[in-house]
Amino acid sequence: MPKYFFNIHNDVETRDEEGKELPDLDAAIDYAITGARSLAAETVSEGRLIGHHRIEIVDGEGKLVRCVRFDEAVDIQP
Repeated sequence: MPKYFFNIHNDVETRDEEGKELPDLDAAIDYAITGARSLAAETVSEGRLIGHHRIEIVDGEGKLVRCVRFDEAVDIQP
């Protein structure tokens, strides 16, 4: 099973040193979306949402394969 790393870029940049084994990139994207929603919820509870904050998905070879922005992880409605 491939390993993916999830680097967080929000108020503090956090590099994922451990990674997570997941079946494929789609599963990694789902995992990042869940994480982005959780992190976004923390900032929303403080009264703000910074849409450009993101989680970068990096494969086992160190290649950036996808970014999930916090504002892409939620459906913002008027």
